[in-house]
Amino acid sequence: MSDKIISWGIIGCGNVTEVKSGPAFNKVTDSKLHAVMRRDAAKAEDYAKRHAVPVWYSDAEQLLDDPNVNAIYIATPPLYHEAYAIAALKRGKYVYVEKPVALNVAACKRISDVVSKTGGKLVVAHYRRGLPMFNHIKELVKNGAIGSIKSIRLNMCQPLHPSVIANSEENWRVDPAVSGGGYFYDLAPHQLDIIQYIFGKPLSWKGVSAKQSHQHAAEDAVAGVMLFENDIVFEGHWNFNIPALLKDDSCQIIGEKGYIQFPFFGNEVRVATDEKVEMLPFVHPENIQHPMIGNVVNYFLGHGDNPCSIDDAICSLQVMEDFVYGDF
Repeated sequence: MSDKIISWGIIGCGNVTEVKSGPAFNKVTDSKLHAVMRRDAAKAEDYAKRHAVPVWYSDAEQLLDDPNVNAIYIATPPLYHEAYAIAALKRGKYVYVEKPVALNVAACKRISDVVSKTGGKLVVAHYRRGLPMFNHIKELVKNGAIGSIKSIRLNMCQPLHPSVIANSEENWRVDPAVSGGGYFYDLAPHQLDIIQYIFGKPLSWKGVSAKQSHQHAAEDAVAGVMLFENDIVFEGHWNFNIPALLKDDSCQIIGEKGYIQFPFFGNEVRVATDEKVEMLPFVHPENIQHPMIGNVVNYFLGHGDNPCSIDDAICSLQVMEDFVYGDF
């Protein structure tokens, strides 16, 4: 099989792949979805039939060994990411892995070591990097639309059952043994990665967390600060135990001339200065990972840089880990 075409196999064809990612593999040039896997054979077969996927498996090893697959998309809960990523890399497959890339930083580093040893290619699915809205925000900051940046304020407050969380049959996201650390570990990777994407890696950080609801084992209140180059101060607040009327998803980048405000899970950007206020609406693609998958395919085929490396993911995961589990 020629690597002029990226032929994908999905491990974990659950709800997150139905619209967000799965169909996009067949929409990108030089890319096709060849096989899917899910432990429930009936559900794997059903997914394959509905999405016109030629092959389905109920055993991940069989998919990994399929000679017609040269790239693996890992869309399982984070508990299984490390083992599948390493198994794929050792077989010479390209890897695209969902966030958070692993349960913890130690697991991420083990994956990174295998990437280095095998010379393999792995991309982390921080797909907001591919969306025009976030790239426009990055350009606004770079071009000085609001002057030199002073601070960043992020607020993510949701009730006990957040509507921004993808549906799943079992709520594994609130089991740290499977997810790494509750809803914070599900949503914060998108947010902290974009902050890093725009401002670079932080110089220092500190955080605190609490279990307020006592409804599950994971922390549901997290707060953290980071310091970036040029003395830019970041303050973040996440709470998944608040009244629905206080729901909030907002980030405000404050500069010397004004501010840029936007939601991470919405599609409108507000740019305000003393001279004017602009509201910039964006339309996200039907399959929200489509642009990122295009960038991933280009990287795998040698036509571009890695759109999100394992080392990028280690940095944001280290911040998350220290916010939740570090000493304040």
